[in-house]
Amino acid sequence: MYTVSMSGSRRENVGKKDAKSLRKEGMVPCVIYGGTEEQVRFAVAQKAFKPLLFTPDTHYVELEIDGAKCRAILQEIQYHPVTDEVLHADFLRIFDDKPVTISIPVKTVGTAPGVLQGGKLMTKIRKLKVKGLPDAIPQYAEVNISELAIGQGVKVEQVSIENVELMDVKSSIVVWVKPTRASGR
Repeated sequence: MYTVSMSGSRRENVGKKDAKSLRKEGMVPCVIYGGTEEQVRFAVAQKAFKPLLFTPDTHYVELEIDGAKCRAILQEIQYHPVTDEVLHADFLRIFDDKPVTISIPVKTVGTAPGVLQGGKLMTKIRKLKVKGLPDAIPQYAEVNISELAIGQGVKVEQVSIENVELMDVKSSIVVWVKPTRASGR
């Protein structure tokens, strides 16, 4: 999986006034938690979130806070309701020996015969929730669609990823070929 590097500095004060003044300076108040260590409150430049947010891929984050490095994932993010600026971000520390739950994008492989006959390929689940060790989680979940006729689909239980457990409902449809008027069905 891809890794994005971010660097920040610890926050001295915690509260609304401090957060508001940080945002005026172009910084985003953040917190990192998880593991045996205590929470660390820090601030990161607004621009540093661009490679992390404006992509369909899932990333690990290599955080450097005042010289201390740790590996994390973006757990939750809050946006301004009007301007869509990042208001706050929560990061979760990850360790090589502890499983982590994360969503990875679905990538279709092959050409469905049903699409060639006039059907339309519909992606119902764009990201699958998976649980596994950080090094075992792939960049994306491959779904083979080369056997799908019109009206057929692939369910979560039919997707298999080595050394990773799928957390979504097993009977949920990931992709399917929808009949259209052009297909005559």
